[in-house]
Amino acid sequence: MAGLCEGGNEPPGSLKASNTRPIMPWFLLTFLVLFLIPVETGKMVEEIAATLPDNVLEVIFSYLDLHDLRNCSLVCKNWYRFLNDENNDVWRLHCIRKLAEEALKSDLLSSVPTYKAKLRAFYHAWNPNDCSRNVYIKPNGFTLHRNPVAQSTDAARGKIGFRHGRHAWEVIWEGPLGTVAVIGIATKEAPLQCHGYVALLGSDDQSWGWNLVDNHLLHNGDSQGNYPLLNNAPKYQVGERIRVILDCDDNTLSFEKTMSSLV
Repeated sequence: MAGLCEGGNEPPGSLKASNTRPIMPWFLLTFLVLFLIPVETGKMVEEIAATLPDNVLEVIFSYLDLHDLRNCSLVCKNWYRFLNDENNDVWRLHCIRKLAEEALKSDLLSSVPTYKAKLRAFYHAWNPNDCSRNVYIKPNGFTLHRNPVAQSTDAARGKIGFRHGRHAWEVIWEGPLGTVAVIGIATKEAPLQCHGYVALLGSDDQSWGWNLVDNHLLHNGDSQGNYPLLNNAPKYQVGERIRVILDCDDNTLSFEKTMSSLV
């Protein structure tokens, strides 16, 4: 399952960001190759790795991509300890290279406590290659903009889907809700665009959603009742923060608004 959002018109806007990665010096590359070559005495390699000071590890790891860093964390306890510090300069440098400066300084990530967590949030944000042609993901990676196209409902999916575990992400709707404004989850088979103003998310058996306009839960083309289950439940107010919680193990989808659980 992947997080998904659809809905109404948003004001236009554009931002710019750069994404560069430094070239690793030849001497550091040679050093790393030493640890990649199979050797009979793995214990000796581990002992060497365990003796490297943090300032040396910081320089080496700053040139590696995330996949390599994950592998390095399995080499020895020393490397695991160093990479497990989610606020060290390695994760800070990766954040600076990958995330737009506007995203790092904005309130979008103000509640995300560490550099590694901010980086993780970016990799779970909206997917610019998996959205309606009328949807534009701003360079900060976290803001979805829908172009004002008449008689069209448009959606976007997150970058990473889930099969197991418990996952949560937050959504803030900043512009007018329009006719339909649905948040929820969908499989990769769910459509991302359709003609007219309809509840696209929840329109088939591949998606589940909550329409913020009328508080209806939607799935398989039908309303599953009101949400939350309160008499005269308040409608969503633009700017409120909603947390979407998916529990794949318990097969449940729930929502929180302003950090209060909705039942």
